[in-house]
Amino acid sequence: MSRNDTPTRILRDQHELILKVAAVLERALSGGEASQAGAPDAWDPEAWDYDALADCIAFIRLYADALHHGKEEDLLFPELVARGLPRQAGPIAVMLAEHARGRAFAREMAEALPRARAGDEDAARSLRSAGLGYVDLIRGHILKENNVLFDMADRMVDGPACRSLCQAYEGVCQRRFEGCTVAELEAIAARLMERYPDA
Repeated sequence: MSRNDTPTRILRDQHELILKVAAVLERALSGGEASQAGAPDAWDPEAWDYDALADCIAFIRLYADALHHGKEEDLLFPELVARGLPRQAGPIAVMLAEHARGRAFAREMAEALPRARAGDEDAARSLRSAGLGYVDLIRGHILKENNVLFDMADRMVDGPACRSLCQAYEGVCQRRFEGCTVAELEAIAARLMERYPDA
């Protein structure tokens, strides 16, 4: 099946990769948790894999947000608004609000990471809270997009409009994101999945 057969095919494919990296992030932030019974909130940030956490944050900022959410906000959502869906209410408004929350989580993680790596326990707590918050958010967000908004988009955009939209997506994929190509960002995800095959 072609990646361009519907207006959401490539976006759904990207969702799968984003979910895999979210699972790695969750696993990397759980690596320092105490396993003994009776201490569910005990954790040791010194045991965290900070290199993997840095890769997760970079992937989230550049691939999940700048590339993927950028395609939705700049291309798909305006097409749906032009076809009658409201921007300020309903599914598009919900998705935009969740994109903003995801960016806030990513910003908090990026700001906390260097201090947490240096041993600042408050920063580590912030990093963990923002990271797990992001994981919960993105899982629910993707579930809603895949099963509500994207199904609507697939019914509303077809024929030449679909082809035009998919060509525009491909144009976005030719850009660099803070110097990184899409292939380089996908390589970050592959490296993370190889490092955490059970995530």
